[in-house]
Amino acid sequence: MQKADDVRIVEYQDVHQRAFKALNVEWIQQHWELEAADYEILDHPREYVLEKQGHIFIAVLGEHVVGTCALLKMPDDSYELAKMAVAESVRGQGVGNRLGLRVIEQAKALNAIRIFLESNTILDPAIALYRKLGFKEIVGQDSPYERCNIQMELRL
Repeated sequence: MQKADDVRIVEYQDVHQRAFKALNVEWIQQHWELEAADYEILDHPREYVLEKQGHIFIAVLGEHVVGTCALLKMPDDSYELAKMAVAESVRGQGVGNRLGLRVIEQAKALNAIRIFLESNTILDPAIALYRKLGFKEIVGQDSPYERCNIQMELRL
């Protein structure tokens, strides 16, 4: 039996698009409806993330995608952590932490000054993870997501 310790974090390939979308749709629909901005990224990750100097990381366990996380380029020397999702079967086993650390490592390699994120406070495990990774709550700009009620950043 494979454990979360066996998870590999890899760069997104087009073959991952279906799993990238499915994992994100699964967690979003547990609490909310998908919004237009979700569909843009989930249906067209190459166009909305990769071709705009962003990155997507995929957590793979055996042959299965068990997690995703995107790093979106912002207008300044900042990036946004977005579309972090972990399969329910491996939640609480450190997959989200490994994805978060990989995103931070990539942002540092890109000489980013900060990583920004938007979330919702009902997602206790996610907020705890972000705090563990060093993110602090901020008051930012208006969000394109109705479900967003907290914004956080990590200064690099």
